[in-house]
This record gives sequence, structure tokens and C-alpha cells, in this order.
Amino acid sequence: MMKKIFCLCLALLGLYGASVQAADNEIRDDKIYLFYSEGCPHCKDAEAYLAQNYPNLEMERLNVRTRYGYYMFVECVKKFDLGSEVGTPLFCMGDNYLMGWDNSYPDKFKSYVKPFEK
Repeated sequence: MMKKIFCLCLALLGLYGASVQAADNEIRDDKIYLFYSEGCPHCKDAEAYLAQNYPNLEMERLNVRTRYGYYMFVECVKKFDLGSEVGTPLFCMGDNYLMGWDNSYPDKFKSYVKPFEK
């Protein structure tokens, strides 16, 4: 009897783990994602802007050089149908995205981030 209960518990934990993993592998509209690459100068500029202007903004930062980061990066690229000409930094923010970083991006970022500010 204890063996059956133990197996049932393991099965339930496995189902829970599978559902959590599936949920973590989808781009959600209620989160901000920042995809970056170490050594990318544009990523550093974007991070500096965020640190100065949005130090408490919640977002998921994902390094595209990790398996999970790359997978989620591809999911964001698919969501916005960005094709093959993609790069970092890439922000996925609900129905909006920003790719790259230059002097015009802070204004765009400011308008896109408003729904996410608490």
C-alpha cells in the first residue's frame, strides 16, 4: 500500500513538474523579457539605461548563449515573426518588442514599459 502511495506521489510530482516546465517555455504577455549576449556593447548600453532609469523593474533577463535563453529567444522571434535578421538586446514586452539599442530607444522603451510598471 505504501509503495502505491509513493508511486502516485511521484507521478503527481512528475505531472506538476511537466506543467511548470511547459509554462516556463512560453513567452508570456504579462512579463518583460530581455535577451542579451555577454560582450554585446548594445546590451551593456541597454542594461546601463535600465539600471539608471528602471532599477526596480521586474523582467526576466536571459542570456542567449544558454540553452534555455536561446530557446526563449527563438520563441520571441517566432512570436513577432522577426525572421532571421535578429540580434541582441531583444526586449519582448507584451505586444511590443525592441531589438538593438540606440539613442532613439529610450523613448520607445518608456512607452512600451508603462503597462508593466507597478
